[in-house]
Amino acid sequence: MTLDHHDRADENRRQVLYWRLLARLFDPTEQPTLEAASLAVVEDLGLPAALLDPAVSVDTVVQRYPSLAAELRGLLTPAEHAPVADGTATPEPGPAEVRRAALVSKVLLNVFAAGTGPVSASELARWQSDAGWFEQALGAEPGELRRQGGTGLGGALAALEGDLVRRMHLREVLADPALASRLTPSMSLIEQLLRDKANLSGVALANAKALIRRFVDEVAEVLRTQVEQTSVGTIDRSVPPKRVFRNLDLDRTIWQNLTNWSPEDQRLYVDRLYYRRTARRTTPARLIVVVDQSGSMVDSMVNCTILASIFAGLPKVDVHLIAYDTQALDLTPWVRDPFEVLLRTKLGGGNDGPVAMAMARPKIAEPRNTVMVWISDFYEFDRSQPLFDGIEAVHRSGVRFIPVGSVNSSGQQSVNPWFRQRFKDLGTPVISGHIRKLVFELKSFLT
Repeated sequence: MTLDHHDRADENRRQVLYWRLLARLFDPTEQPTLEAASLAVVEDLGLPAALLDPAVSVDTVVQRYPSLAAELRGLLTPAEHAPVADGTATPEPGPAEVRRAALVSKVLLNVFAAGTGPVSASELARWQSDAGWFEQALGAEPGELRRQGGTGLGGALAALEGDLVRRMHLREVLADPALASRLTPSMSLIEQLLRDKANLSGVALANAKALIRRFVDEVAEVLRTQVEQTSVGTIDRSVPPKRVFRNLDLDRTIWQNLTNWSPEDQRLYVDRLYYRRTARRTTPARLIVVVDQSGSMVDSMVNCTILASIFAGLPKVDVHLIAYDTQALDLTPWVRDPFEVLLRTKLGGGNDGPVAMAMARPKIAEPRNTVMVWISDFYEFDRSQPLFDGIEAVHRSGVRFIPVGSVNSSGQQSVNPWFRQRFKDLGTPVISGHIRKLVFELKSFLT
């Protein structure tokens, strides 16, 4: 494809903006030539100079220039472009692509040039807002990618946010209601609150609890939707169908009675009605969730605590919850309130899986009607064999045992290879990845 004079000029202007972006991302020091050239490009496009200032939030730009909001949403989603000579699709050079480069540069610079040193509550709130615009540019809802995590952009955003939270003087911020109100709860922030809650009191503790409660409610709403939308379960053929109109199988009824068709009367005489079987398993199921609350399992602790509370609200599901490090704690009395559960956890410390198993096994009443979910990285060191012996015994008794390495935001949980191989040999491979996998496994057993 040959570019004419105007196309080359637009391509050069676009490259100026991206070179300036790269320079600022890797070195916050301004490059005067690139800055001046970029400013000329932006002004020529009729865009505000604030797009080039990383100190100005995307929110501020949108408030001053509301028409830009629609352009920013979906900005980084795949666009339909006309095919060029070789059959590939590529953006045609032109003013529209130069304008897009200016907007893309703004969002990327504000999110990924997070700086170093102490962070204030206002700076964290501004970054969270800018990250929300970045997520919208990718076609997601604000906060969605950070909640999902993974090894891609979601994980990178969550890591950046975690670094900002660690650089903030959180205790001082929590002690000031005005500053605390600027915080948006996230997994990174909740992790810090849970780790530090023993050192908080008064106003700071109240503000910390309010943030935890908000986060729990937000995540619970997402997980509850996933549980409702996961369609699994098998029809129980042993239960006769209810003979009500909504269960009438009209197609089968007509097919089975075709021999009764009367050509003279032009009527189909029905000897028997057929109904669909809709009954599903109704035997009460017991769900035992055992969660490693050592420092490496924060995401799983939060997600699974909330998930356990959701399943505890289902009819005929008896949920028990145990958290452990070097000691085991039975949190079953509070299983329906994940907020109260999280306040009772103590993140950090070592692992002693056999202690947790000793508490969990007496809860098994009917093995074949019980599922045990064990969430851990399974780094037990000298207790590895005793824990696996207990797990193997539980599995062979008929309990549905589900080992979980990560139901995550990060998706990067390391699982002890020794355990991973033995679980595979046992026919119970480790679930690791997005929490939807665990939702499907649990719902298929419990409904």
